[in-house]
Amino acid sequence: MTVGQLYRQVRDLFRDAQIELPELDAKLLVSAALGISISDLMLRGDDPVSETKSATAKTHAEKRLAGMPVGRILGEREFYGRRFVMNPATLEPRSDTEALIDAVLALSVPTQEQLFCDLGTGTGAIAVTLLAEMKRSRMVAVDLSFEALSCASENADLHEVSDRFLPLCADYASALAGAKSGVFDWVVSNPPYIRTHDLGMLSPEVIQHDPVLALDGGVTGLDSYVRIIAQAEMLLKSGGRIALEIGFDQAGAVEKQLRHHSFGAIEIVKDLSGNDRVLLACRQ
Repeated sequence: MTVGQLYRQVRDLFRDAQIELPELDAKLLVSAALGISISDLMLRGDDPVSETKSATAKTHAEKRLAGMPVGRILGEREFYGRRFVMNPATLEPRSDTEALIDAVLALSVPTQEQLFCDLGTGTGAIAVTLLAEMKRSRMVAVDLSFEALSCASENADLHEVSDRFLPLCADYASALAGAKSGVFDWVVSNPPYIRTHDLGMLSPEVIQHDPVLALDGGVTGLDSYVRIIAQAEMLLKSGGRIALEIGFDQAGAVEKQLRHHSFGAIEIVKDLSGNDRVLLACRQ
């Protein structure tokens, strides 16, 4: 079997199964199994494939057909142009979250030294990306899961920002309660925000493979926001900012929480699909 034949075989399986992006998924999985780039996959279509690598590609395809996302199969996902490894304790980074990165960078000077706190860091996609884009900033990355923090630390090493990356295992900012208040320039977070009764409506790819802890926002979907915003009021300097990823219909409720804790200059940022995705606010 050749590279081209293997790719077309997997692609056609995905088409028949009505996978949403059959060509892209086939390219990603086959190129990974062969240990080559996607561009090489197209250029080396006539090259022979060993039985071992062909079997690996077919195993990848079987997992995808069973509903496992490509990122979970490969153990990594691209975010903001960078590769991030994942593990079972972390949410898969999604392109919607890139709107938060853009929003923070739009209000920042890349050469400025700033202190960030990322609450619920997961893979560290937000934290590591901000450090990679802002070469003088530092980050305290907090997560309740040691396994998630290990993954975030691995990604910090991968992108050479570990010298400015401090992982902290805690329930949001609880471990910082005794620290001096008002030290951070930014608090950022992509917290769980799915309403508990809506979890069953999520696609099998999400609910079967992303950790429920990173999805379930409680009955109203607002549990994490209530805690994070109250903690951010104490963590941030006067004039410090908060950036929160939100569900498409949560802007009003989260904005109410921000105003209750004396945040101002509130701004709603939309994602590429036109949905409300990020709330920005400034501590007065």
